[in-house]
This record gives sequence, C-alpha cells and structure tokens, in this order.
Amino acid sequence: MDVKAYLERIKYRGSVALTAATLRDLQVAHLLTVPFENLSIHAHEPIVLSDDALFAKIVKRRRGGFCYECNGLFAALLRALGFEISMLSAEVAHPDGGYSQPFDHMTLLVDLQQRWLVDVGFGDSFLEPLLLDDPGEQIQGNRAYRIVRDGDYFIPSRRDDGDGRRVDGDGPRVDGGWRPQYRFTLHPYEYEDYAAMCAYHQTSPQSHFTQGRICSRATEDGGRISLSEMRLITTSENGERQESVLESDAEYAAALREHFGIEMESGGK
Repeated sequence: MDVKAYLERIKYRGSVALTAATLRDLQVAHLLTVPFENLSIHAHEPIVLSDDALFAKIVKRRRGGFCYECNGLFAALLRALGFEISMLSAEVAHPDGGYSQPFDHMTLLVDLQQRWLVDVGFGDSFLEPLLLDDPGEQIQGNRAYRIVRDGDYFIPSRRDDGDGRRVDGDGPRVDGGWRPQYRFTLHPYEYEDYAAMCAYHQTSPQSHFTQGRICSRATEDGGRISLSEMRLITTSENGERQESVLESDAEYAAALREHFGIEMESGGK
C-alpha cells in the first residue's frame, strides 16, 4: 500500500495518529473526493476485489466504485495506518420493509478506545463515522443518525429535518421519521466472502447497479453532486435540488471530468 499516494488522492494533509479525529477526517476526505459509482459495470470492466486491483483503479486511475470497492480499499488504507478494522456484511433496508440478503453491502468497524461504524460506500449517507455503542442521536448537519440493536443485528437509521411530519420522500420509515439504512452483525469477513454478491451486482438484471449509470460524491457545502444517466443533479445540505439534462455523450464525458475527475472511454458505456 502506497499510503502517501492514497492520501494525495483524497487530498488529505492532516494527522495520521490513531485517533477518532483522524478517522473522521479521513472518512470526510474520502467522501469528498472518491465518488460512489458503477461505471465499470456499464463499461464491461470486471471488478476485482483485491487491494492491488482496487488501488490501481481508485488511486492510480482516479476512479471511484461501489461499496465493496470503496470500503474495501479504505479498509486497506486504515489497516496500513495501524487502525484495527473489520469488514462486515450488511443487508440493505427495503423501502417497503425488510432487508436484502447478506453481503449486499460492505460496511466497516474500527475499534479504537470506542467502536466506530465507518462507511465510504453507501452513497448519500453519514459523512462522519458513527459511534457504534451510543444509543442516542448523533447529529450531522441537518440529519440525525442512531444505531439500535435487534438481537445480534445493529441497525443504523437516519432522520432528516422535517421527517416525522412529512409523508412524502423515499426509503422505509419507522417511528418519528427514522429510516433504517441497513443492518449488520459484528462477524468479520474477507474479500472472497463478498465475491458472489459482487458478481451478482455486475451481471444480474435484478440488480439496481445494472439498471443505469450513477456517479455521486459529497460536496464541501454539505450537499451532493450526482450524474444519474444523463441527469446532472446537485443538492444542498438543506435539500434544495437543481437538475439538468445532458444532451450528448460528449456533455456526459465533460461532466464526469469536471465534477468527478473521471475519464472513461465512450462516456462510461
């Protein structure tokens, strides 16, 4: 692991001491620079789950990836820095209730003096790590998060400003506007344990990753910028949304370069 090159990729110039502050700053830096994207699937590029392959893609080629890629490589960085880290299997919450199958998502656990849930591969989610054993609300901007226990499972949930009063919006809802994101246990896994689901998401017509191209990252102002097929979408921290439709493959390629620093042959198709 070329730690210096990785830190340069995410524009990180802070401390690398084994502290919660370092962990927070690294996660934020990663989410601001490395996009959540599935362009390899639509470009018919095989996704290889190994530290070397992911380093070549995300650091050397300045790409992003989906959960197995972004969280897998981020785990390797944290491990190289000396953090005690585990890769966990997560099941994503369905909008109508229930959860997906195991290994549908990879999330991370870092054990310092306290245990932290770390995730740089779940799209529009918590920007900073969450304390695993804190049952209360953890406030980040205009959102609140909490982690509840259900038997062996831990369930991170999110509530936005106004949730609990609104009846519109996406995602499953529980009491008080809380929406579960996924659930996981604390059993640690390795890359090979995710291989079957990684292959499924690259090939199955039932996988949402094969339905269309997505490229998205957090922005400095607390919002996000996303390319969803030919739609360029920006959202602010307070939920204000602007959307424009790109008219050609050339405009799509230009948006990838300008907003994500990505160069793809044939616009990522």
